[in-house]
Parts: sequence; C-alpha cells; structure tokens
Amino acid sequence: MQVATSDSDLSPSASHVQGLLTHVVDELGGVHRVGQNNMAAEVIDAMDNGRHLLVQAGTGTGKSLGYLVPAMAHAVSAGKRVIVSTATLALQRQLVNRDIPLVATSLERELPRPAQVVLLKGRQNYVCKNKLHGGFPAETETLFDVVDPQAGEDHEEQGASSLGQEVVRLRKWAEETDTGDRDDLIPGVSDRAWRQVSVTALECLGASRCPMAQECFSEQARRDSHEADVVVTNHAMLALSMTPAQSVLPEHDVVIVDEAHELTQRVTSAITGELSAPAVSSAARSARRNAGLTTASLDDAGTALEKALQQVEPSWFRDGLPEELLGAVDQVDLAARDLLSALRADRTGGSKGSSDQADGHKQVAYAAVEAIAEIAQRLLSADQHDVVWTTGPSAWSDRVPTVHIAPLSVAGMLNETLLEKETAIFTSATLKLGGDFDVAARGFGLFQAEGEAWRGVDVGSPFEYGRQGILYVASHLPRPSADRAAVHAELREIITASRGGVLGLFSSRRAAEDAADTLRELVDVPILCQGDDSLPSLVREFSEDFETCLFGTISLWQGVDVPGQNARVVTIDRLPFPRPDDPISQARSAAVEASGGNGFMAVSVHHAALLLAQGAGRLIRTSKDQGVVAVLDSRLVKSGYGKFLTQSLPPLWRTTNQKVTLSALERLASSKNQG
Repeated sequence: MQVATSDSDLSPSASHVQGLLTHVVDELGGVHRVGQNNMAAEVIDAMDNGRHLLVQAGTGTGKSLGYLVPAMAHAVSAGKRVIVSTATLALQRQLVNRDIPLVATSLERELPRPAQVVLLKGRQNYVCKNKLHGGFPAETETLFDVVDPQAGEDHEEQGASSLGQEVVRLRKWAEETDTGDRDDLIPGVSDRAWRQVSVTALECLGASRCPMAQECFSEQARRDSHEADVVVTNHAMLALSMTPAQSVLPEHDVVIVDEAHELTQRVTSAITGELSAPAVSSAARSARRNAGLTTASLDDAGTALEKALQQVEPSWFRDGLPEELLGAVDQVDLAARDLLSALRADRTGGSKGSSDQADGHKQVAYAAVEAIAEIAQRLLSADQHDVVWTTGPSAWSDRVPTVHIAPLSVAGMLNETLLEKETAIFTSATLKLGGDFDVAARGFGLFQAEGEAWRGVDVGSPFEYGRQGILYVASHLPRPSADRAAVHAELREIITASRGGVLGLFSSRRAAEDAADTLRELVDVPILCQGDDSLPSLVREFSEDFETCLFGTISLWQGVDVPGQNARVVTIDRLPFPRPDDPISQARSAAVEASGGNGFMAVSVHHAALLLAQGAGRLIRTSKDQGVVAVLDSRLVKSGYGKFLTQSLPPLWRTTNQKVTLSALERLASSKNQG
C-alpha cells in the first residue's frame, strides 16, 4: 500500500506518543525511563515542527524505543515516511530482527493500521538472479585468489573445491530464499563466493534492461521501500542518496540517524575514491574479456601511473598532485573515456541483436572502466575542498602505491542535501563534546545555512555513574611515548588488583600486542589480543570468564557490549588523537588554521574526545555494573585541553590516587566470591 500524504495536524501529539511508549514498555515487560519518555517527546516535536534535533541518549536509556515508537506513530498517522539509518550491521540487525517487530506488535491495536517496515541495503548485499542464470561473467579470477601460489597443486585444488562447494550451496539457497539477503544465509560464505552470485550497483543492468528485473531481490526491496512507512538502511546508503544520480531511497519527510557520531566518517569513507595501477589493469582486462575491446592505451596509462606513484613518497599534497603524477592521471582519464565511448557505441549499436548474457558482460566492463574514469576526473578537478594523498607499502601494510581523494568536509554536502530536504534527527550516546553540541552540529552542517533551526537535548542516563564507576587518571606516569614500560607496570598493578576482567584499549595494534606479550609473562590471568581469533570469538570468550582480559585497538573502542562484572575495568593507554600523518586530519587542521582557528583543538582534540567517550562507555552497560575506567595518559589532567576531554566523558567519580583505585578494584574482585 502506498503511504498517503496527509496534513501535519494528523500527527500524534507528544502526550499521545508518550502514552504509546508506556504501552509498548508495559507490553515488553521493560522499565519506564524518564530519558526515554523525554526523547520520544522531543522526537515527535521535531517531526511536527520540521526542526532538526540532536539527542544524546546514554547507554541503557532505551534509545531505539525512544525514536521507533514516535517514528511509527508519525508515519502511520500522518502518512509521512521515515528513514532510519544506522552505522553498524549489528544495530541494523537488532532493529529489524528484534526491536521493530516487538514495537510493531505492541502498537498493532493502538494505530489506525499496522506499520509497514522495510530493510533496504546496497545491491551487492543481494543475490543477482541474472548472474546466477549466466547474465554476467563468473569471476573466475577469485578461484585462484583463495589459495597460496606456493602451496602446490593439491592445495590449489582444495581451495578451488571449497569455493565451488560454497557457490553450489549459494545457488541452491537462492532458489529457496524469499529475500536473497546475504544476512539471511546461515551459515555464511566467504566474500569470494558471494561475489560469484552478486553484482555491484555499477555492474547492475538496471530495471529497464535486466531480463530478470521482476524477479530481482534488490529491485523487490526497492519497490517495497516505496510502500513502507519506515525504511531501515545504513549510513553508506544515506550517503549515496545525497547524490541524485545514485539515490535509491524513496521520498521521505524525516530521517533518523542512529549512531550519529559515526555519520561524518561513514559518509566521508563512502565517497572517498582511490586509483592504482592494478585497478587500472583490472578495468582494462574486463574491457578485453567482456567486451572484446583493444585496451593498449589504458594499459599504457596504468604503467605510467605505476611509475609515477613509485616516484613519490606517501604524503598529503597540500598544493596539488606532482606534475608527473598529474600527467599519469590525465593519461588514465583520456584512455578510460575513449574506452567508455567505444563501449557505449558497442552497446547502442548491438543492443537489438545482442543476447542478455552479452549485455551483462558489457555492463561489467563498462562499470569497471567508468569507475576508473570517475576517480581520475575527480583527481584532475580537485580543489581546496578536496584532500588528495598517496599511500604505499609500509611496515604494517604491503598495499600497492595508490592515490586517494576525499572531501575536506562533508558538512556542506549534508546541509545541502539531508538538512534542506527533510527533518533530520541525530542520536547517539556521544554527541556532546566538551559539554555542548556545537562540535557535532558543525560536523552535520547545521551551522552552514543562515538561521538553520535545530535543538540539542541530553536526555541523560538511567545509570548513577558517580556511584557505579571511577575515572582514574594515572597522573604520575610520563608521556606514553616516553616510557612504555611504565604503562605496562601500571597495567600489571591494575590487572593484579582486579584479578583480570580488563578491556584494554590501545592506540595502535603494535601497542596492544607488545602489552599482551609483556603482561602474559607477569600476571596469572589469561590475556587475549585482537588478531588471535575473530573479534566476535574474542569478545565472547572475554565475556564468559571473570579473569580473562582482552586487548585491542579501534574495533574495541566502539560497539563492544559486555555487561556485567567480567568487564569491570576499561584501560586506555593513551589519548586517542589521530595519527600525525593522517592526511585528512592534516588537511582539516590546516584549513582551520588558515581561517584563524586552532587546528589541533578543532580536529585532533575533537577526534580524541569522541573516541575517548566511546571507549569509556564500554564500562557501565547496565544499572548493576561497577568498575573503573583507567586512563594511563597524564595529559588528561595536565594539559590545557584535558578539561574539554573530561567534559566529554560520563560523569564517573574522578581520582588520580592509585592506591584508592587499586583498593576499589580489590574489593570489586573479592565480591565475586560473595553470594
């Protein structure tokens, strides 16, 4: 059923929505929370008045109910479609598989009709039926990617056989599934196997040309989204919707951005382009194999690009690309555009007599070459609003030399698309940095337009942070880079006092591994380290044992949820500033300084504040949790920016007294034996 448009006076009132929320909480057997009710009232008010809203809702607030109930009520009663965007697949699955069905069932008798909710993902997440039936070339190269070329023929045959078995299972599943969604395939398959049965958005023939469009899982999801009240998607799809040519989201009036602290980074990543010699070679190879074209010019351009990249040091180019690299990119651009012209002529001239399979092969070739051409053109037209840099092999990576381009800021893009077209509601547990919403609001583009109306609200937390946790800053330690041994010694004291149960957050993979290797020799509790196993397995093992510790890097700073006393200590080895050689941070700092601001505060300190708040948030996950956040970086209390960082953290009881902290940990550890 198509969602009808209605006048805003049909929207439910804030009191009505709060009543619905109370009903849902009662139905689900939950606990009524003041913050949850306040959030629901703010969300419905923003929807009714077309005002943008920033809502900080701490862990345990019941944030998803706080926006889902008003979203469903508003969409059904007022006939105005709502988009809900998440950063992580974990939250997307939680919403679709648990929260939304529960809310929808609870509201079934309270609303004029049941709410229709659809999950919408990118095309590559769905099985392509046209590819299954031979409409696209099989990616045979991946058969050889799964094996070690030094391992011998038996190993190669075994790898190919394993991939073949996965593909056979995929083909059988594709005939049985109703959704074609990769997440519905249990157990899953490797990325290489999935690529055999899926296509990217660029490779897709499109609904007007694909012979199986009516049976297409991706097209069905898009059709369903146009009939839905609420559409659940992710930040990458939201980023694509900001480009009219690529937008796949249906018309909507409201967008709710959950995990909003990750929005600007996710949007930046989604529209960052990169160009390398292997990518150029791959596009040329696709044009030869799938369209039968001669690619000598593009092959030569790839060789020129490889040579030019080898002659430059990996760096950010403040004043544009070096002359030789610029010339090589221009050569790639010209060769790619010539091939695109030939491909267009071939597709147009041969369309009447060509087969569906031939069309699919040519589309794959066209997509590969077009991707190269688009990035080359972006690099050639880069200006002060772009960041261009190169990367290459390093001590921690063997990646090929590559040139990248990203926007200096996405605030303007967000303002001109997301904020001008619909009401935007941003929510997260960490939106107030330094005590206010200004930093987040600027990142979202809320300060870009004159008189832009928005409101920031902190609905609080149900937790008593001052009673449940301690923020300990090891002020006696030297700067982390000066003496890693001192950090290891402090960690030993903490682990011994707490009898393990430490989630160790580190600024680098090397720092985590060094600490794990050192402390395994000094303490009698198990220490897991990121890289020992898959992250979900490590987190599960950590959460199941009182004494086990887990050390890791950025993946553990955000999204890890281990309630209970098995995660009773969170240690942070150093303030999480961006790497000094990070090109985007360098460029953004320079831009701030050029306008008379403080680049370090505006970029590095704000980045650290967000991650620090996320990391500290791993400690208190329920009203019964207790523990310590231990920051082993004295700059938090000794530097001028320390106050800003501290104001971004949960209001834990603060101390620099090591003895008091260790005694508290000993009491907490001994409580395990009580009861």
